[in-house]
Amino acid sequence: MSTAGGDGEDIAALAKGGRTNFFGFLLRLAARLPFLFIAGRLYGPELLGRFAYAVIVIEFAAQLATLGLKRGLAQQLSTTEQPHACIVMDAILAALIASGVATVILMTFPRAMFPTGEIYGAEWLLPLVIFAIAGTDIALAALAYRRNIGATVTARAIVEPWTISIGAGLLFFVSSRDGLIFAYVVSVVSALIAALIPLYRSYGLPEGWKPNPAQLLSVARKNIPLAAADAIEWGSRRLDIAILGLFVAPYYVGVYYVAQQVASLPQKLKTSFDPILAPVITQRLAEGDRKAVARQVRQVGFWVIAAQSGVALALGIPGEAVMGLVGKEFVGGTGALAFLLAAEVIAATAAVSEAALVYVARHRNLMISLLMIGLQAAVTLAVIVAMRTLGWPQPWQAAGAAFSLCVALALGSVLKARLLCRLLDAPVQGWRWPLIWAAAGAVVVGVVFTWLPPSLEWVELSLGVPAILLTFGAIVWKRGFTHEDRVLFRRKQGEEPTLPTPLGVTPPGAEPPRP
Repeated sequence: MSTAGGDGEDIAALAKGGRTNFFGFLLRLAARLPFLFIAGRLYGPELLGRFAYAVIVIEFAAQLATLGLKRGLAQQLSTTEQPHACIVMDAILAALIASGVATVILMTFPRAMFPTGEIYGAEWLLPLVIFAIAGTDIALAALAYRRNIGATVTARAIVEPWTISIGAGLLFFVSSRDGLIFAYVVSVVSALIAALIPLYRSYGLPEGWKPNPAQLLSVARKNIPLAAADAIEWGSRRLDIAILGLFVAPYYVGVYYVAQQVASLPQKLKTSFDPILAPVITQRLAEGDRKAVARQVRQVGFWVIAAQSGVALALGIPGEAVMGLVGKEFVGGTGALAFLLAAEVIAATAAVSEAALVYVARHRNLMISLLMIGLQAAVTLAVIVAMRTLGWPQPWQAAGAAFSLCVALALGSVLKARLLCRLLDAPVQGWRWPLIWAAAGAVVVGVVFTWLPPSLEWVELSLGVPAILLTFGAIVWKRGFTHEDRVLFRRKQGEEPTLPTPLGVTPPGAEPPRP
């Protein structure tokens, strides 16, 4: 396979994987909004805030328990001569051992999950779901290596969100206090089952496999930078809630949680490419083709920035109507929602760059991530303390936490993109100026819908959101997409997609320009 041909196939695979997972994103969106509606209307901001704090602690522990194998597994599978089923089993066992450690710690100190309230009934058993979360992540990473993105869509975009949405509604009548937690446990276990079935079909049972403690220790030690980077990226989206939970009432934590859940939807567009981007990058790096990696990062970066910008505008312009859909008590989180949506667009460059940095400069990437989350913590604390001193209301303090996240993510995007550009000796920034024109057109259309009277908010949401997305998408398609971009999304039989050649680079097979 030639380099050019291989690169073209890689980008086509990325586009196909992204399209599959974008469909999953739409399904996740369709399920997430009913969950927020049910949780907000039935349980209220205070119980929702209590649930949110417990879940972020549980999921942070699960992130650590995966030992960085969500991305590190692809590299191991692409460079090993051992049977892949045995490597996957080693990874699952390592994650389960780490999950056991995390579970024991949280069961011993349950106040870490519920710092502001009493611990009721079996809530101290909640950490047991860490096993299921970590196991699901490893199983889906293994399937993604074999380009099975459909399993991720099924588990994460259909089974998990719809189970928690339906469960939250039904279990409210079983326990109006603990229904959310029960629904969460059921959804996590259901996602694990949905991941293990295709894993068995793809890899089968590991013949001749035996636990290897030395190998497990080596895996854990080697993946410490990856595990830390994953935990920091995840933690940067939860640190604001963790700090808010120490300063404001659970009621306002619940309002902020809803804003964060809405704003996290564009982030799923980036993670749509993660399962397929990791195997493609590791394979090209194993061949020493760093220029191809830069092209992949640059292309995916543009797709992610464009998609996240469109969704952010569609959710942010009618922000009051979106938050009001969950309940009138949540409208006060509109300011936080605006900053959180902006943060996801700002973070796109860092997130896509990190997909390659974790393989070519994992320690330096980790240092930048530590700097970023340290800055976020410092700015968040400074802003909240200053606002409390000045007597500003708690909803403003929540918006201040979201603003601090924007500042930290902007720094991370600049530093990570510059580092990757230098290491690959090729541009990696996916930004294109027509995105400005697309955003301007979407804002004009969106503002028109916000002028409607409150009684017509349903029109603002049902017609305004699609109109914003269509306007943004049409302008990007017309002004921002190259011919190659369009080919990737409407491939014809026998037509092979290629990437636009960067300025100053001679296309393969072409004669260099004469002076």
